[in-house]
Amino acid sequence: MAELFPGFTVEDVAVSGARIRARVGGSGPPLLLLHGYPQTHVIWHRVAPTLAQHFTVIATDLRGYGDSDKPPSTSDHAPYSKRAMALDQVEVMEQLGFRTFHLVGHDRGGRVAHRLALDHPDRARSLTVLDIAPTRHMYEHTGYDFARAYYHWFFLIQPEPLPERLIGAEPRFYLHQKLASGSAGLSPFSSEAMSEYERCFDAATIRASCEDYRAAASLDLAHDRDDEHRRLALPVLALWGRRGVVHRCFDVLAAWRERATRVSGTSLDCGHYIAEEAPDALLEELLPHLRCA
Repeated sequence: MAELFPGFTVEDVAVSGARIRARVGGSGPPLLLLHGYPQTHVIWHRVAPTLAQHFTVIATDLRGYGDSDKPPSTSDHAPYSKRAMALDQVEVMEQLGFRTFHLVGHDRGGRVAHRLALDHPDRARSLTVLDIAPTRHMYEHTGYDFARAYYHWFFLIQPEPLPERLIGAEPRFYLHQKLASGSAGLSPFSSEAMSEYERCFDAATIRASCEDYRAAASLDLAHDRDDEHRRLALPVLALWGRRGVVHRCFDVLAAWRERATRVSGTSLDCGHYIAEEAPDALLEELLPHLRCA
């Protein structure tokens, strides 16, 4: 993967709950990039080199994904709560020498980033969320179109070992079907990136990612209810794909303005996988936000 991230180094950072894989490059203010399901930090390969001209970029594999640890879970799914995953990232940044940082998250990474900003408000300088509305909002406003398109939200939360066994029977087929479900099919994904996603989508990742979704539908919702009257004070940029499910099913800006006081954003001419489908459009919106935050 070095060719996709020229000038970056790979770090394995031991934190209190796991060992987290990070790719680090560039110079300037620190910027943490968090990926989504069912991928790895490689999603950022089309934007990270440009971002590294202005920032110290840290792109990590979330706990349970990529080359990060996949620790055992518990009956309440706490090891895969967004609270636990957010703490991993705070500790990674601390060990790399950064107490505060800008934060960008796509998909599951956006949910981890949202929780990080809530739990550690003194750490995040700004928050950018890509193609998500807040988790609780999406569950509580689920309709036919959303449930049909995001069936995996309801499949992956089924009790172990049902989804693990079914996905594990043909993991490469499932991975390709999931990635191809976006409006652009498989066209956004380079062969190098796809090979990496395939390599990392093993039995341990399948198990851990199911736990990620089980936590989202249980403990994460409880944490969100506890914080229902809190609103983030930091600058929040929300970007989403105009051809995607989130655009079709939710009022993204309105949903985030219920959770934060300083929200801006817009849709981009792409589907769900923004960093790989529309890297130039993403950078055009993201760089001014980061410079002004």
